[in-house]
Amino acid sequence: MYSTTPILSLLQRDCTLSLQNLADAIHLTSTPCWKRLKRLEDEGIIKSKVALLNNEKLGLNLTAFMMVKTQQHTQEWYSRFVSHVESMPEVMSFYRLAGEYDYLLQVLVSDMKNYDLFYKRLVAGVPGLLDVTSTFAMENIKNTTELPLDLSVDKKAT
Repeated sequence: MYSTTPILSLLQRDCTLSLQNLADAIHLTSTPCWKRLKRLEDEGIIKSKVALLNNEKLGLNLTAFMMVKTQQHTQEWYSRFVSHVESMPEVMSFYRLAGEYDYLLQVLVSDMKNYDLFYKRLVAGVPGLLDVTSTFAMENIKNTTELPLDLSVDKKAT
């Protein structure tokens, strides 16, 4: 089998590469390169191709991390909570956790006033939130969408 790391690494940095440029970079002709791309898409390894936007240039300057505790753990409550959070475009990441808190949300808004409005919509939308604690980012030091391929993909995708 062949390694998928080179093709995936290139696509993570620039998914607008032409098929020919991609094939040249990994030393293949375009047909086998296209077949590898197709397989990676069919297997769900490549989920989507997107444009990454600059949040600050769009006025979205405040990043908040919200930790949520709840005493509600029924499937019905969980489904309602997940649906409510997923409908909120300000939520960039949403995780269910093990540990002291039950959920973690990464929220992106323009300023504190809009964060407060978001917070009020969140807590009003689903009853049963026991504790909502927020931490605000002062500086974005590293933020990437590139997965560490040398550690994971080759073991599963070959």
